[in-house]
Amino acid sequence: MAQNIWSVYLSGEIHSDWRERIQDGAAKADLPVEFNSPVTHHESSDDCGVEILGAEGNDFWKDHKGAKMNAIRTRTLIEQSDIVVVRFGEKYKQWNAAFDAGFAAALGKPMITVHSEDHTHALKEVDAAALAVTETPEQVVRILNYVIEGKL
Repeated sequence: MAQNIWSVYLSGEIHSDWRERIQDGAAKADLPVEFNSPVTHHESSDDCGVEILGAEGNDFWKDHKGAKMNAIRTRTLIEQSDIVVVRFGEKYKQWNAAFDAGFAAALGKPMITVHSEDHTHALKEVDAAALAVTETPEQVVRILNYVIEGKL
């Protein structure tokens, strides 16, 4: 019997190595997982709309174009995912991650959040929708190992 390949969407901050730590941990555990994420190259994500569809004289419309183009990828990959992992980092407010969490919750997707204890109060509604709340990428890998393979 063929083994099911799980699709895991990694949403959230782009300024640390958390995605790589999860991907490396899953590979070491030999988990049948395919990872997807938004475009993590900041400038490409910000500039895609004007780069492809033309310049704008106002930053609002520049951001509007880019956000809509990024939403094509994000919505599609979240809809296709089995699990959504949402990371909230320390340095920047990740409003897009909060939106992704809400979208995943609305779709009934199993969600794991990752953030420091300092963000617990601010993210209480997001965490209430999550099926697991973690502080490290390594905890996410352990959860994936458990839910996919049944191993502690």
